[in-house]
Amino acid sequence: MSELRKATTDHPYFLSIPVVGWIDVFTRQRYCDKIIESLTFCTQNKGLEIFAYVIMPSHLHMVARSLKSDLNHIVRDFKSFTSKEIIKQVKNEPGESRKEWMIEIFQAYAKRYKQNTNYMFWQKTNFPVELSYPAILDQKIDYIHRNPVAAGYVIEPEAWYYSSACPLSPLKVSEL
Repeated sequence: MSELRKATTDHPYFLSIPVVGWIDVFTRQRYCDKIIESLTFCTQNKGLEIFAYVIMPSHLHMVARSLKSDLNHIVRDFKSFTSKEIIKQVKNEPGESRKEWMIEIFQAYAKRYKQNTNYMFWQKTNFPVELSYPAILDQKIDYIHRNPVAAGYVIEPEAWYYSSACPLSPLKVSEL
């Protein structure tokens, strides 16, 4: 991966983590819950600090950093674990009406990259943007929280459950 596509400082980073083909996987609660479970594990056990997040239907945005270990490695492990778990859920869920279609797409993307043997769930890059200035940090957090509004899913950021803007959010974020 290009050095321009890596988080290399201990500043917070804005990360965008899209699903291959921008598939709307996260329209199902069970897949969102797997993301929350994994991010919670990373915050409690790997030193990940999350300051803002949103799970959109086809991607995830975060402002995050790690002072304990390499943020790139944490995100790599997160993506590896969640891709396997969510693909397993898709394959084994009797109520998943999009199962065959999604599995075909995950397989097609895997064929494009030698390191993916059977399936590819996440796109390769995380599009990291270093947030070393307060103004850009505030802008990215506002972007994250307003993403569901801009997409037309809700009228207020606080109404999107899988977002740090929501007071009832299942993932608790760190204070800046």
